Amino acid sequence: MGSFGEDQLKEIACALEHSGHRFLWSIRCPPPKGKITHPSDYADPAAILPEGFLQRTAGIGKIIGWAPPVAVLAHPAVGGFVSHCGWNSILESLWFGVPVATWPMYSEQQMNAFEMVKELELAVKISVDYGWDFYNSGQGGQMVLSAQEIERGVREVMEHDSDIRKKVNEMSEMCKKSLMDGGSSYSSLGRFIDQIFL
Repeated sequence: MGSFGEDQLKEIACALEHSGHRFLWSIRCPPPKGKITHPSDYADPAAILPEGFLQRTAGIGKIIGWAPPVAVLAHPAVGGFVSHCGWNSILESLWFGVPVATWPMYSEQQMNAFEMVKELELAVKISVDYGWDFYNSGQGGQMVLSAQEIERGVREVMEHDSDIRKKVNEMSEMCKKSLMDGGSSYSSLGRFIDQIFL
């Protein structure tokens, strides 16, 4: 379910091109209508993107298929992450100190996005609403976010000296300290293991 239709891909492409920021964009094919399958990569992304997009953005962006998220987020050049807000993605982003622009798709992701944006102020909002309009379409149709909404979120998450970036960096340090000898997670895991083997 982690893929977009052609209309949404074109809006994302416009947003990335006009944002002025470098990007790495992982694009996956949606499953055929009425089928549940694993997503696959596009054989030719140019066929579904705006005409000339790949040529115009060749110096600032790269289109790929699936990528290992931890390897990408760990790279020091990564300044922001547009995320569906699954819990693993949020934890990985915080661990590496990468601010998130939220775009939840389904399940608990909307709650996670709301918590990150409104409660913790550790993310910026592209959307905190579900991207899938199951109830209105009856078939799981997608709502299409505009290029302007997406561009605004990308620009906001990429602000160099933002309060959110500072808070995310602080949270990253706290996460790492919790796993060190004497840290809260380290100690809790130790107590758990002790209780199991008593």
